[in-house]
Amino acid sequence: MRVGAGDTGRGLVLVALVAGLVTGCGAAEPDTGATASASAGDGAARTAAAAGGVVSGGSVGAAGSACELPVTFDLAAKWEAESVAGGGQDVPDEVADLILRQGPVTAACEVDAKPAGHIGFLRVWTGEPATSDARAVLEEFLAAEKGVSAERYGSFRAGGLTGTEVRYLFTSELLDGTKTERALAVTTPDGPVVLHLGGLDTAEHEAMLPAYELAKRTLRAS
Repeated sequence: MRVGAGDTGRGLVLVALVAGLVTGCGAAEPDTGATASASAGDGAARTAAAAGGVVSGGSVGAAGSACELPVTFDLAAKWEAESVAGGGQDVPDEVADLILRQGPVTAACEVDAKPAGHIGFLRVWTGEPATSDARAVLEEFLAAEKGVSAERYGSFRAGGLTGTEVRYLFTSELLDGTKTERALAVTTPDGPVVLHLGGLDTAEHEAMLPAYELAKRTLRAS
């Protein structure tokens, strides 16, 4: 079964375990030491509330962090990042197409909101360098997901990056309901990056928005 951005009943980390078994390797373990290091380095940020009422609990994306990405951004306090096995790694194309890839990007990192008391994830997807702009990347990303409707696009700037953001409705066959979701995309010299925020339902999605906005506001190239 294909696991897309809208499937929040279980995390992509479980999918990573499958990918690890197929390739004969164990799933990647959370880099708790790196996460602790990043959090300690951002101690000052953790003591002050960011705009929107959310407190920063460190950052992710830089070398040595839980997920090494083409971009870095701040994590809301207590949210936990974990690299998705297969994102940017040597996984057979047929496996990546089935469970890790959506449109032009592949799952690379999953940030879990459960330790902060929410049910949902902020997921990061990365792709190979190409000529597509951020809007085209986002459109392809959504086109690869069934159940998407009522898309509303806009642009934003952060950390020297210009990106595209979309708010839309997702109708889940698994949960038999419709909910609001958001995603944004930027392009970097190392390829496009998509950040997606889902949630168990619209209420959970809205409750997690401050963490998403913090990530967007602090986004910058690695």
